[in-house]
Amino acid sequence: MLENLGKLWAAVQDNVMFLLVCLLVFAGIFVAAMLLERLWLKPEKQSPARRAAYVGIFSAIAAVLMYLEFPLPFAPAFYEIDFSEVPVLICAFSMGPVSGVVCEFVKVVLKLFLKGTTTAFVGDLANFVVGCAFILPASVVYFAKKTKTGAIAGMAAGTAVMTVFGSLFNAAYLIPAFSLLFGRPLEDIVAMGTAVNGSIRDVPTLVLFAVAPFNLLKGVVVSLITFFLYKHIERLLRMR
Repeated sequence: MLENLGKLWAAVQDNVMFLLVCLLVFAGIFVAAMLLERLWLKPEKQSPARRAAYVGIFSAIAAVLMYLEFPLPFAPAFYEIDFSEVPVLICAFSMGPVSGVVCEFVKVVLKLFLKGTTTAFVGDLANFVVGCAFILPASVVYFAKKTKTGAIAGMAAGTAVMTVFGSLFNAAYLIPAFSLLFGRPLEDIVAMGTAVNGSIRDVPTLVLFAVAPFNLLKGVVVSLITFFLYKHIERLLRMR
């Protein structure tokens, strides 16, 4: 009985620490976006009510898009691509990096309320952090030069940052955290990757052959969709 209580207490500690990490990560990303926006980018001022309304709309669309997930042939089943970053990126391009970060956060919270989690919340943290790694560079570059070239450069920068940072973050924290909180040995997680790609033998090769291509493909697809949609939606927002 004491042994079971010890395991339960250890699990509680692990989950509390993970929650604190989540809160600190969100606070850090939000503060970074706010400083960039206020000290350098200085986007057009909008009423708080209008900004909140648009963030809510884009977040809701993004949360619905998270239901449309597609497996990839080169990655384990827990890596599924969706297009929820499209409305978040449009929100960030329209109103600035802070709105983009808030939209990304609200999207994940709405998804948790509607769908729950199947990854002990690790996948949800990954979705937020890696999504912000794409949204922030893209919107910062675009606001520095609000042209079609600036948008393309921003999305290219966001894709590059998301691919590199997302891979490193998975290797250093997310995959070990998933193993710990989900109660599965790292070997089992790697084996899921080996089943779809024989070149995957450990965490570094899992990241190299599954995570990096996943993030790169997602960045390219989201960028292409946003490129063709953004101007039409921006005109609609300005008319309203």
